Amino acid sequence: MTVKTSSAVPVYILPLIVLSQFAGTSVWFAGNAILPALQSIYHFPQEMLGNITIAVQLGFITGTLLFALLTIADRFSPVKVFMLSALLAAAFNFFVLFTDGNISSILILRFFTGFFLAGVYPVGMKIAADWYAANLGKALGFLVGALVAGKALPHLLKGLGDVSMWKQVIIYTSCIAATGGIMVGWFLKNGPHRNRAKGMSLHNLSSLFHRKDFKAAAFGYFGHMWELYTFWAFVPVMLSWYNLQEQISLNISLWSFIIIGIGALSCVIGGYFSRSIGSAKVAFVSLSGSGICCLLSPLFFLLPPAFFLAALLIWSCLVIADSPQFSALVSQTAESSRKGTALTLVTSIGFAITIISIETMSYFFMNDQQIIPWFRSNKAVSLIIMAAGPLFGIISMRSLLKKQTA
Repeated sequence: MTVKTSSAVPVYILPLIVLSQFAGTSVWFAGNAILPALQSIYHFPQEMLGNITIAVQLGFITGTLLFALLTIADRFSPVKVFMLSALLAAAFNFFVLFTDGNISSILILRFFTGFFLAGVYPVGMKIAADWYAANLGKALGFLVGALVAGKALPHLLKGLGDVSMWKQVIIYTSCIAATGGIMVGWFLKNGPHRNRAKGMSLHNLSSLFHRKDFKAAAFGYFGHMWELYTFWAFVPVMLSWYNLQEQISLNISLWSFIIIGIGALSCVIGGYFSRSIGSAKVAFVSLSGSGICCLLSPLFFLLPPAFFLAALLIWSCLVIADSPQFSALVSQTAESSRKGTALTLVTSIGFAITIISIETMSYFFMNDQQIIPWFRSNKAVSLIIMAAGPLFGIISMRSLLKKQTA
């Protein structure tokens, strides 16, 4: 039997995966988008931003870890896993409408939304890898771009309305996510490069890191993740802080959508560059650029509004452009029969790191009672903490960069 090459892939496959990934992940930041409305109505505490973000992250980490342990994406049909997961994530997102402001219920529902997103994001990458053996960096550039746009969508929906629109945000994102799952289930088949795993094994998980190239790609991704989700979570916070300092009224939700969403474009551009210079070089340039932005970020708040927004837009483009390339490197350096498990495990660890990063940033930026008084009046300086991730990632991936350059 002759294995199909990427050139034989039907033209509708990538757009279908991209649209479904965009739709399936639209529920990810829905809680963050509606939080200002809920705080106004139910008088939630300020730390709810960190809590509601971490609830989704914890759910996602738990889900991806369980999926990896059970080798779900390699043992079962990725298409069916994606469809069922998207439908369940949409359902738990929808149930927020019936919590009546109960914080515990909201956090539990956000946890399970994140849990079932474990069957959407990494499994979507697994589906793409099964169809595109060549040019995977380009394909994942489109796919992660869709993920970025999907996560930014709730901010757009919120920005186009007022406080009373929070229920519509939940309804719309739930319907969009469910539609994404149905699209995959009805119109997509498993790719020709899928190799089904025989069973689960704890040894198989640890042995993935015995490969030097895989370890370098994974550790680079971990450094990238330290910065990425903290930046995304704090975009509305940075805009609010800038409004307060400058006594202006930027539309926080609308600008959050634009700033986060523009990263989708850089993912696609990075994907095209990966075809000529390789994924490792694209990841290195992006990670270096975003690290520089971390170091310069306190100065951004001294800029006029137009330049401040431009700086955040540039940072957003750099902070995400390396993500699809790291995923491509992880997939390419893992054993072919364990690509789904490798992507899921690395994603799980990466998101566990985001909890530490977000909590650390929340302590220094959001907590007026923290024990270092200097940070209370110099909150923007705490953004430099994010630079630790890019530095670690750059050091970790040097061997991959040298190998690709040679």
